[in-house]
Amino acid sequence: MRLLASIFLLICFCCCSIKPPPPKFLSSTPKELSHIQLPDGFAIEYFMRDVSNAREMTRAAGGTIFVGTRNNDKVFALLDRNQDGKPDSLMVIAEDLFMPNGVAMRGGDLYVAEVNRIIKFPNIEARLPKVPKIEVVYDQFPSEKHHGWKYIDFEPGGERLWVPVGAPCNICESEDSIFATITSMRYDGTDLRIEAHGVRNSVGFDWHPKTGAFYFTDNGRDWMGDDLPPCELNYLSERGQHFGYPFCHGDTIPDPELANLPCSQYQAPIEELGAHVAPLGVLIHTGKSLPKEYHNQVFIAEHGSWNRSTRSGYRISVVPLDAEGKSTEYKSFATGWEIGEKVSGRPVALLELPDGSILVSDDYADVIYRIYYTGGEGFTE
Repeated sequence: MRLLASIFLLICFCCCSIKPPPPKFLSSTPKELSHIQLPDGFAIEYFMRDVSNAREMTRAAGGTIFVGTRNNDKVFALLDRNQDGKPDSLMVIAEDLFMPNGVAMRGGDLYVAEVNRIIKFPNIEARLPKVPKIEVVYDQFPSEKHHGWKYIDFEPGGERLWVPVGAPCNICESEDSIFATITSMRYDGTDLRIEAHGVRNSVGFDWHPKTGAFYFTDNGRDWMGDDLPPCELNYLSERGQHFGYPFCHGDTIPDPELANLPCSQYQAPIEELGAHVAPLGVLIHTGKSLPKEYHNQVFIAEHGSWNRSTRSGYRISVVPLDAEGKSTEYKSFATGWEIGEKVSGRPVALLELPDGSILVSDDYADVIYRIYYTGGEGFTE
């Protein structure tokens, strides 16, 4: 009996000493993504492949990820049927739409932004795989395709949907005041109003979780040379501010064709980004699974240049904010999609998952990546 008791105690000790298995996501970076460079302690994996022209993403309460597109006119649903936190099937929920880049959830309703309208799929996650009939929320946006695709999201609280309307050109002063703006409307499509003027083409924004401040990227104009003008990260402090386009670019650069007032008359960016980097998705990371230096800081997906003699962008950058919400730095976070003449991907949009990991859509590689931290438990305040 003593021998059996000793064996039992030894087994118990060994079992208690065995470390619990790591979370199911903690796998090593796959070989085909080993060229992506991340800070120490971070890893990247494929979240879903074969998502053609993946653009903006949004997550429903039950875990379904909806993905908009710009060039193939479809909206996808990434279904997680076994509830393990990773999608196991891809479903087309809509097609033959007009550049349905933007997607956003409000309650159980999926909102989709086409060039000229906002549509809604009521209570969609609960009805899948059956797709509910769409409802038109608003259909009075211009139909111009140039910068016509839209990024959308609901402000905290869900009352208003924010919708940028890009300039219908590279550089021009439009007679229609709706162009080169960021607008908002109530969730039912009423009370459309202009929140910001002078915004050439914003395809990403987010609100600070503590201050409520609205941060957005803007793509600078083309054909002023390789290094001009800078793209921008902006901060809207009050409704109606003008951010310079088409008259001024960056902080102090008058447009050579259309400048009319000193640049000091317009709202300056809080950070001048690289020229032609094409900043798109913005994410202010609110979770605590990452190191403290990334908490409530701005991540930006840089889609990458298309007409620069030497490429720029093709990365995810970080802009840390100080206590006043101002930029303190502009640095790389994830790089490697562009090496010399080789391009393997173009980051588009960013989405934070409940576990604090970050999804990155890529409309060039037709995939969605997941970036996560393996170096510890993050931080506590």
